[in-house]
Amino acid sequence: MATEPFLPSKTPPELQEREPLLDQTTNNSSIRTATSSPEFIFHDGFPLPSINESLGSITPLAPPLEVIKKFKRSRTAPAMAFLKALNSTSNDEKSKPTKESELSDSVESIRLAGLLLLVYLTIGVVIYSFNRDQFSGTDTHTVIDAFYFCIVTMCTIGYGDITPLTPFAKVFACFFVLIGFGFIDILLSGLVNYVLDLQENMILAGMAKEGKGKHHHRHDKKSHSPCRFSAMDFVVDVAKGRMRIRLKVGLALGVVLLTIGIGSLVLHLVEGLDWVDSVYLAVMSVTTVGYGDKAFKTTGGRWFAAVWLLLSTLAVARAFLYLAEARIAKRHRRIADKILQRDITIDDLLSADMNNTNFISKSEYVVYKLKQMGKIGEKDIAQICVQFNRLDHNQSGKITLPDLFANL
Repeated sequence: MATEPFLPSKTPPELQEREPLLDQTTNNSSIRTATSSPEFIFHDGFPLPSINESLGSITPLAPPLEVIKKFKRSRTAPAMAFLKALNSTSNDEKSKPTKESELSDSVESIRLAGLLLLVYLTIGVVIYSFNRDQFSGTDTHTVIDAFYFCIVTMCTIGYGDITPLTPFAKVFACFFVLIGFGFIDILLSGLVNYVLDLQENMILAGMAKEGKGKHHHRHDKKSHSPCRFSAMDFVVDVAKGRMRIRLKVGLALGVVLLTIGIGSLVLHLVEGLDWVDSVYLAVMSVTTVGYGDKAFKTTGGRWFAAVWLLLSTLAVARAFLYLAEARIAKRHRRIADKILQRDITIDDLLSADMNNTNFISKSEYVVYKLKQMGKIGEKDIAQICVQFNRLDHNQSGKITLPDLFANL
């Protein structure tokens, strides 16, 4: 029995000019018959013309909607591999100057902090040395006493063993303390941050190297059993590429205990205090309490205190900042959990419907929840939209491959 050839339905020319695929979109049954024919072949997601020898013509056919959804670009295609390689190369070239600029900025901030600290201490030592009779206290060595007085004043410890007597000395002490606050902030944000970031990078690099070695060792043994617990996951946030706050707090507290121990030992050996008074004075010093009943009185003790007080005060201040950061992070996690567990209401739906479509999409829901958790704000969203519009050259509301090639 002869099969009847496939004949697509006719469309008026005036409609065909406006909707050239009207026949194919309105006659799904005919299209399914045509697609079942071996003459209709799909190649890389695009339909080839169906050749009907009986008609002697070529009829372009479009696949139905359910067939179109099945065709996607393969991420392992040679073209996509080339694009990924090209993208990684361009990103590396763009990231090199950024890393170099960040390193140069850190070095410049350290140089600036060191230069300002040197000028600050030099001015204080000169004024104290030429006006020694205007300050009360035990004399050991003029330069060492001046250096010791400047550090104790800048760190706001206030032992009371060296105090100004004249109006000039008191006015000088007031300005010296106020300016010293600024230097403490510069040292905390510059030198201390650089040292701690360098220490963090070294720890992360060592743990990453150790993790890779263990991975290769397990791979050589052909052991595919997943690791249930890893110490690196406990102290390092692999996804964010940084140490967890608990490790930062632990390191900061360890540095504080180390400075207290070193100070107690020197006070016991150099100043001749017993162990209780040594620990007492060390703790009162690093916490900048400074009751004034105990202080450094020898030349060696004051020379040590000039260096030890500066480093220990900065370490304790950084430890308190890490503790505050840990408490704030814990509070934010608790608030985020409450927000995520709360069911959506009608007011939430109306607020999250940014496109005024009477429904919210997944992206709108995610943005709304992030705004509720305080992760982002309207200013952040506006900046992201500006960046998107800059990448969208033809203002189509989409970023395509030609748009990315235009930025290379």
